[in-house]
Amino acid sequence: MPIQFAYHPGNVAHSSAPEVDETMRAACRSLDIDLIDMPGATSCGAGILGQANRRLQITLNARTMSIAEDLGLDIITPCATTAATLYEDLMALKRDSSLMGEVNMTLQKTTGRMLEGSIRIRHLLQVIVEDIGIENFSKKVKNPIPSPLGPYYGPNLQQAGLIGGDDVFDPWYMESIIEAGGGEAIRYPSRTSSAGTPGIFSEEQTVLRQSANILSDAKTSGARMMISACTLSHGVLDIYQGKASRSTGLNTNLPIIHFCEYIAFLTGNFPTRLAMLKTRVAVIGD
Repeated sequence: MPIQFAYHPGNVAHSSAPEVDETMRAACRSLDIDLIDMPGATSCGAGILGQANRRLQITLNARTMSIAEDLGLDIITPCATTAATLYEDLMALKRDSSLMGEVNMTLQKTTGRMLEGSIRIRHLLQVIVEDIGIENFSKKVKNPIPSPLGPYYGPNLQQAGLIGGDDVFDPWYMESIIEAGGGEAIRYPSRTSSAGTPGIFSEEQTVLRQSANILSDAKTSGARMMISACTLSHGVLDIYQGKASRSTGLNTNLPIIHFCEYIAFLTGNFPTRLAMLKTRVAVIGD
């Protein structure tokens, strides 16, 4: 029987990375996960909105979470930033009853909604390991990718309470999925480091150094491709890697794909794009 979740694609999947939403939906179909859309759900704010107006971000996210509560479902997202932002705001509301009351008063006046705080926020990564299980997932793998692969978590997911049974400081969930998919998981030190996103527009040189260090670390450790669980970081690590190399002198030439793309390919979706990906892994290099 399919598992149902309320679906929040995250900010970037609506704009610059529609392939994340496309492959998320395909991967979930193959994994017997039903994604229930939440019409009217807003951007999570990505923490950026919260820097300008923390109360507004929390209230908007409370509204989105109340939509999921009305559906009786937990929220699933392919975006590490969205997962982290929703989780942080949910925890802030649950810890502070006065804040919860004030936010609910605003919600009731403006939308007629109320949030109880009964839902959970999940990333696809956790759902595969904890709800589907690695053994069951391995049975759904139709197109194994037998390459040395570097998992990239980023810092947002690495919060106690958000990551389930994974280790905050030394995660292993993605490594177990890579191995179930026929690959070799490369455990390089900076796989949980920040790529600096979204500071690329204000502190470009700092972000280029951060992303170059991550890419160089993965490549030096033996990875031939990187799998990113973070949609925002994925964009910086992929698009800016040439500029990062020129800026730092480090070797950053490494194919990057989003975690959803990887799972969709493994489970038999988009065979033409998978062939192109395998070709890219084979020919890209020094």
